[in-house]
Amino acid sequence: MTGPLIVAIDGPSGAGKSSAARALAARLGVPYIDTGAMYRAVGLAARERGVALPIDDPETVAAIAEAARIELVPVPEGNRILLDGRDVSAAIREPAISLYASAVSAIPAVRRALVAEQRRLGRERGGVMEGRDIGTRVFPDTPFKFFLTADTPVRAQRRTRELADRGTPQPYEDVLRDMEKRDQDDGSRADSPLTLDDRYVLIDSTGRPLPAVVEEIERRVREAI
Repeated sequence: MTGPLIVAIDGPSGAGKSSAARALAARLGVPYIDTGAMYRAVGLAARERGVALPIDDPETVAAIAEAARIELVPVPEGNRILLDGRDVSAAIREPAISLYASAVSAIPAVRRALVAEQRRLGRERGGVMEGRDIGTRVFPDTPFKFFLTADTPVRAQRRTRELADRGTPQPYEDVLRDMEKRDQDDGSRADSPLTLDDRYVLIDSTGRPLPAVVEEIERRVREAI
């Protein structure tokens, strides 16, 4: 194998990508890169600048994305997210920002700006990168491509627990509704929709504990290396 190790973990919201990617990166001794947080940061910036949903001025959002300075700072629990030097790690996890993230990610110019930065990070450091188009758009040639999914009610239950643990509880029904909308938006956008090709390893995490999922991915990566 030549060049830095790039492991792509794609999939819908609540599938366990972040937890699996963080654990896998620690076990492989490479950086963890949360690309979804970058779209969330742009969504937060757009919301703070008065952009409403649905977005009717993509040029303004594209300019926000191109001007934003987004940093992923490694910490034991994953990444601390800085937006123009401000720690927004908690703010970008608010439920409303999930819909903003999906909306801004549908703008081609936003994707171009962030994909370029994601490629730079991967080429410089390698790592386990999780998102929605890592293996189809950002690093389509990596041999390590995994698509993590789970039944929608299970994903909504996980996200509900996660929000409660963070001190921002939301009713399960609201989480499920927002998740179904984001699934629809992410899967139907024209530019880089959430999808997979035949080079992915599909892993259904419904009913599977996180350690078992991580162990399967690590085993497949190490066998290939």
